This record gives sequence, C-alpha cells and structure tokens, in this order.
Amino acid sequence: MDKWDFLITNNTDEDLTAFENLAKKAFLTTLEAEGIVANGEISILFINDEEMQQINKTHRGKDAPTDVLSFPQYDQIEDGEDAFLMLGDIVVSMDTAKKQATELNHSLEREVAFLIVHGTLHLLGYDHETQEEEDEMTALQEEILTKIDLGVN
Repeated sequence: MDKWDFLITNNTDEDLTAFENLAKKAFLTTLEAEGIVANGEISILFINDEEMQQINKTHRGKDAPTDVLSFPQYDQIEDGEDAFLMLGDIVVSMDTAKKQATELNHSLEREVAFLIVHGTLHLLGYDHETQEEEDEMTALQEEILTKIDLGVN
C-alpha cells in the first residue's frame, strides 16, 4: 500500500480539518487515476487571497489572487518498490474557492477537491495551454471528481 506524507498548512483563520481530509482523498484519487504507485510527500497550503496575490506576483508576475498554484519539485528517490516521490506544493486560496463555488453554484467541497485535483495534475505534468490539453485535463478532472462522489452536480 502506498504511503504518502501530507504536509498540510492552514494559514487561514478557519478550521479546515474537513477540507484537509478531502484534499488527501482528492490527491490520492488523482494518483490512482494516473496509475501512480509510490510512497511520497506532498505539501498543501491553504491561504487567503491576500497571501495568494503575493505568491502569484512573486512567482508568476501576476498581481492578482488566483485559485490554485502548483510548484512541481518532482524528485524521485529510489526506484521500484522503494520509490519515494517528492512531487511539490499545491497552494489553494480558500477566499477564491468560496467565490468560485458560489459563482458555479456548487459546494465548496467540490471546488476545493477540484482545485486539489487540478493542482495535482499540474504537478504530474499536465497543462492547459492549448484547447486539446484543456479538454483532456477537464475530462480527467471530472472523471476523478466523479470517483470521489463530487462530479457534475
């Protein structure tokens, strides 16, 4: 059985325990969907829009908050059964997640799970620069959300 170390940090003023568990489930379901069997470490940071805007400005040159950022580290230590992956960091703005959930008329749980799945796929090398890439990523995200009972409402 895979063993993943989750380094989850909550920099908001809210109790996000339920979202931390949801983030783990969304992450592990994404790995399973991609056929990744390994041990590893992932960092997930929950923040507010103000902090996200600073991170987005520093790392992407965009002076505005965004919903999720991924910072791939992908470092594999060992091979085979002893493989240990350090995938990187996923940063989620809970403020933006709440706004998007309201705008899209679905639950905050679905939005947070979507953002974790989206961020994980970026860590695994997916992107959405072209329409074809976006279509592939969208279909995969929906498939994964359906597996955790948070598919299209």
